[in-house]
Order: sequence, then C-alpha cells, then structure tokens
Amino acid sequence: SDVIEPYTQVLPCTLLREKHSRGYAAATERLLREAARRSEQPRRDVVVVMQADFSDSPDDLPALVKRIEGGADLVAGVRAGSMGEEPRLVRWAKRGMPWLLRGVALPKGVTNPLSGFRAYRVSTLDRTLSGQGERPLLTFPGKGANLELLLAVAPHARRVEATELPSRPNLRQRATRSTPWEMLKELWSLRRLPHHTA
Repeated sequence: SDVIEPYTQVLPCTLLREKHSRGYAAATERLLREAARRSEQPRRDVVVVMQADFSDSPDDLPALVKRIEGGADLVAGVRAGSMGEEPRLVRWAKRGMPWLLRGVALPKGVTNPLSGFRAYRVSTLDRTLSGQGERPLLTFPGKGANLELLLAVAPHARRVEATELPSRPNLRQRATRSTPWEMLKELWSLRRLPHHTA
C-alpha cells in the first residue's frame, strides 16, 4: 500500500484494507468481487490484475486492454525474455510446471499460468462468480491462485488471448517470500486441481 498511496492523491483510487493479512488468494478474490459489484457496464468494463509493487509494469496495460477492446474476454500477459533473468525458484517452477500440470487444459498461448498479470471483462467475471455464491472462488495459496482463477474464468470467456509483453530486465523485483520448500509444496498442491482432462 506504500507504493499505491501517492496515486490516491491524483487518481480516483480506492484502497481496500484488512485488519489481518488474509493471503493473496483472498485479497485477489475480494478485489474481483468488489470491482464486479461496482461495475455499471460489465460488458464494457475491464478489471486488470497486477502486482501492487509494480513488478508488473503499468506500461504494459495498453497491450492487455487493447485485446479486450478487440473482443477478448480474458487476456493473459506473457513476458518475453530469458529465464536467466528470473529468480532461481521461478525458473525451477517454470521447468517443473508442464509435468505438474499435465492433463490440465490451459488456454492456448498461456505459457505461464502462475502469472497473475491479466485483464478480465467484468461480464465474464460476473458469470464466473454467479455460480459461486458466497463460496470462495480461490483456495490455492500464493501463485496457485492465479492458475485457479484462469481455469475458473476461461470456460465463461468467449475468447481467451495471450499477448506477449516485452522483457523488462531492469524492473525492480521484490524478493520472493517463499522458501524453496514452501514453493515446492505450493506447486505440488496444484496437482489436486479439479480441472484435469486426463
């Protein structure tokens, strides 16, 4: 919230706060539900999910929104560039993902389903959330929630697209909060996803 705070002085911005940390999945779901609730034109309005510390660059927003304007209901940002620029744990996760997620039907072109930098048409979120009622949509910890969200929303989208984003090697990356063991457990938990096709 320290990064976002200055923007509240110059942009219409609402900060949703919690007394206690509820984790990434619960925070993301709360924001999606709130955005869907506030939307007056869900077929036109768009929700973009990005990291609040700007490790996802605002410069890349137009690329995602342009695809929504072109008719997509869900757009995933796919970062170009060498895996050597990423933290070791992220590289290991990407190498192990195809094995862990074998049998999971991912939308075409989405090469990193653990990345949460995406744009969603609000009407598509409405359709996704309407079947949930008050039950949580996202239950996996950490980045697993990004995959869970992708698999929950994609069936309600008429068109899912991935757009390649430029590599930004100088972009500040916050150090991972996960230990190697925690990340391994988090990735292993993805195997119990109920969206397997095989």
